[in-house]
Amino acid sequence: MMTKLNLLDSVKKLKKSKIRSLVDARIREFSKKKNRHELFSELCFCLLTANSSAEQCIRIQKELGEMFCSLSEKELATKLMQFGHRFPNTRARYIAEARKHINSLPEITGTGTSGERIREWLVRNVKGLGYKEASHFLRNIGCEDLAIVDFHIMDLLASYDLIQRPKTLTKRKYLEIEAMLKGIARALRLTLAELDFYLWYMETGKVLK
Repeated sequence: MMTKLNLLDSVKKLKKSKIRSLVDARIREFSKKKNRHELFSELCFCLLTANSSAEQCIRIQKELGEMFCSLSEKELATKLMQFGHRFPNTRARYIAEARKHINSLPEITGTGTSGERIREWLVRNVKGLGYKEASHFLRNIGCEDLAIVDFHIMDLLASYDLIQRPKTLTKRKYLEIEAMLKGIARALRLTLAELDFYLWYMETGKVLK
């Protein structure tokens, strides 16, 4: 039976491998200061990722760039459909609605407020962002103290008998799993951002964003 110790040992081995340089490069990339358009681009990326392929959403983000800000909702939906996104109309609507926050994003995310409080604001005010997506956004702009609890991470934790895969990921369950991951990160002397990359690599064989 797999245990927490097995998981810790697996991550420790990865920390000593070439994967560490990939993780460190991603962390450095995300820590760079971003302007309002770059922040909004990352927000749009995370709005797109819910129930969709991260790799597909990375391609969309690279292709559209600042068009996230300029295309009409209908034009954006057409573009997303052309890329094969599963939910072009819904995501286009979320992105169009989120544009009202473009100018305030630098202030909201750069106030020195805790990641948890900024996440709560995002979940309340940006339609289409749940805890996973808001945590993902904040990690991608340099916040290192939040966990991205997606199905890859839950499957991995379940395979080590650390959790039972929940049928529905409620806020309470999300925070319970995040608390567990905080303990694992402390034991490994990693930030939650770093730990997420290692766990995601263990489950998918990739270091993305």
